[in-house]
Amino acid sequence: MNQNMGRLIRYILIIQKLSGKKKFIPAEELISYLNLQMELRGYEVGLSVRTLQRDIAEIESMFEVEIKNRRGEGYFIAEHTDNSDLRYEDLLLNFDLLTSINHSAEVSGFIIPEHHRPKGTESISAIIHAIKCTNFIKFDYLLVRNNNRIISKTVSPHFLKESLGLWYMVAFDETRQLRVYAVDRISNLEILPDKFKRDEDLDPNGLFQNSYGIWDDETNPIEDVELSYSPLDGYFLKATPLHSSQEVVVDNEEEFRIRLRIRITNDFVMALLARSNSLTVISPTSLRERINEIYQQAIIRNKI
Repeated sequence: MNQNMGRLIRYILIIQKLSGKKKFIPAEELISYLNLQMELRGYEVGLSVRTLQRDIAEIESMFEVEIKNRRGEGYFIAEHTDNSDLRYEDLLLNFDLLTSINHSAEVSGFIIPEHHRPKGTESISAIIHAIKCTNFIKFDYLLVRNNNRIISKTVSPHFLKESLGLWYMVAFDETRQLRVYAVDRISNLEILPDKFKRDEDLDPNGLFQNSYGIWDDETNPIEDVELSYSPLDGYFLKATPLHSSQEVVVDNEEEFRIRLRIRITNDFVMALLARSNSLTVISPTSLRERINEIYQQAIIRNKI
């Protein structure tokens, strides 16, 4: 088992337990919970109070979450920074999904995992450390769109972002250009001793607010998009909106219609095609033509 990943899972499990409805968690209860959860994930158990205290100190350093122990009652989250560089709520959700299924755990015989597992997660712990400590990192990167060529990069990592089940690192490259790197394409990662000055003006919430997924090409204008679906597809789009700007215009037994304000990127078009069985593009016309062209080419390719 990867020890770094195991420690990171413990950190997030501690936050998860202390973020529940119960205000105080005694040390014995917290250790018992952690041992059970780690065993279910296929890791060795036997956590001690000393290890717990060390984990709590590391959590404060890594996640900016202060955990205290009130005598006679137990541990509790005293304070966490709302504008923390790494929002622990998002990491809590995504890491729990990424790590909850482990083939060596006893429960693996009762869970049906996805055939494709996320790759590259072994680099996440090191990236988080580098982000927090403002260390440059060096790694090899696979250029999938360039004949799988591998290049060496040295960057100053600023954020991690999860999108569509994959992890991405937002970093400044050697030319001080802001780039996005897919973590699953990173190999031979090395944390360098050299430090960088963090760009505190960089707004993580604003980086991708106008895009679908990870790509926010500023050469694409932000457009008003109106889409119509069947009521059945509408049910799923209400549960999982296409974008944060999604606004419901019509919701009845005959139609589900939404408006969005978004950059029309390839990723967004692909998301629309996933529910193309009932999709009607109302506007803009350029998007309607683009979808129509995709349909026409598909008919030609699949003609019997």
